[in-house]
Amino acid sequence: MEERIVRKLFLGFIQIHILHHANQHPIFGLWMLEELKEHGYNVSAGTLYPIFHSMESNGLLQKEEQKVDGKIRKYYTTTEKGVIVLEEARIKAYELFKEIKEK
Repeated sequence: MEERIVRKLFLGFIQIHILHHANQHPIFGLWMLEELKEHGYNVSAGTLYPIFHSMESNGLLQKEEQKVDGKIRKYYTTTEKGVIVLEEARIKAYELFKEIKEK
């Protein structure tokens, strides 16, 4: 039970990570999995790709397919709407951090 609650809570953090990195440069799944792992998120491809698809269908990400080593790789970048949501998330995350940080 607790693991599901924590996972649901961290889903928002993961989406903010995705928006942040996709705003800096185009990202793809394997790169994002490795980046998230560096920050302590143990996410599988089976979890990440539905998040990408959901964020794309909500207008936060746009996808471009490119051929890399004979395979199609999907690159995601932040849309204009995604940039606005990211900026709002930064403000709210900063306010939350100030409130909950240990003194």
